[in-house]
Amino acid sequence: MTRRLAAGAATLLLAAGLAGCSDGGAQERAAGKGVPAAGASSAGAADRTRRPEPEQASQSPSAAASASASPMPSAEAADSSAADGPLKGKVVVVDPGHNSRNNEHTAEINRQVDIGTGHKECDTTGTETNSGYTEAAFSLDLAHRLRKILQERGAKVVLTHDGDRPFGPCVTERADIGNKAHGDAAISLHADGAAPGQRGFHVILPASVHGGAADTSSIVGPSKELGARVAGKFVQSTGSAPSNYIGEGSGLDTRGDLGGLNLSTIPKVFIECGNMRDAQDAAQLTDETWREKAAQGIANGITDFLHG
Repeated sequence: MTRRLAAGAATLLLAAGLAGCSDGGAQERAAGKGVPAAGASSAGAADRTRRPEPEQASQSPSAAASASASPMPSAEAADSSAADGPLKGKVVVVDPGHNSRNNEHTAEINRQVDIGTGHKECDTTGTETNSGYTEAAFSLDLAHRLRKILQERGAKVVLTHDGDRPFGPCVTERADIGNKAHGDAAISLHADGAAPGQRGFHVILPASVHGGAADTSSIVGPSKELGARVAGKFVQSTGSAPSNYIGEGSGLDTRGDLGGLNLSTIPKVFIECGNMRDAQDAAQLTDETWREKAAQGIANGITDFLHG
């Protein structure tokens, strides 16, 4: 897909979804949100490395990956059959951030991989709420809900993993799975680990990067459109406001340091659905009803993008 928005159109799309939100004012971007894993360098907003505590049984969306799982799942293995519907013939790649067992494989996930513009950790452990609900558990639960909605609309859905691996996949492989699936759109699901009081969601867009295997020139435009539509529909479905600490109230942020975006050849964005370290955001992120609304909003944004 090579659609590009006319100047200002992405802002208008998002503004339509943000109408009526009152707590999305601009604040300065937070610094130092993540805590590196042992031996790892600081990784930034979507690559946090706080080590998770055991998940709460009442909140865990699925069983953890078995230790004997293959570390190299294919897109075909992660795919599920699609039904007839408005997205028939479309391929959507859903990337659940992190892995619940990454903290058991620190050597493997701390291994440096080439993201085109530099090197970063293979993967990170992610963050968690103060009560111990992990970002990995949240992202996988949300991925399952999103997959169900998209399949009901006829899309072929490819997961980068399904809790079926001992760790990872690495950020490079996450991008490669989507590329090999020839997805029409891809989204990586996350929740942030910022300071208490810093609230709201934001969608991360790929910057224009060129280096090594990274060349986002063909996806920057369509990814911006995808991100704006997802952000607008997310607001409408959840009632959440854009981040008050990233994106200056727009709900959008552009980054060139994330391998999952740098190495993608298909339109792709990340979404940070809220701040797990803020009590108000955490109450939403741990609520099943809210997560269903979040999945609906993301699905509506993707659907809007694919038919826009």
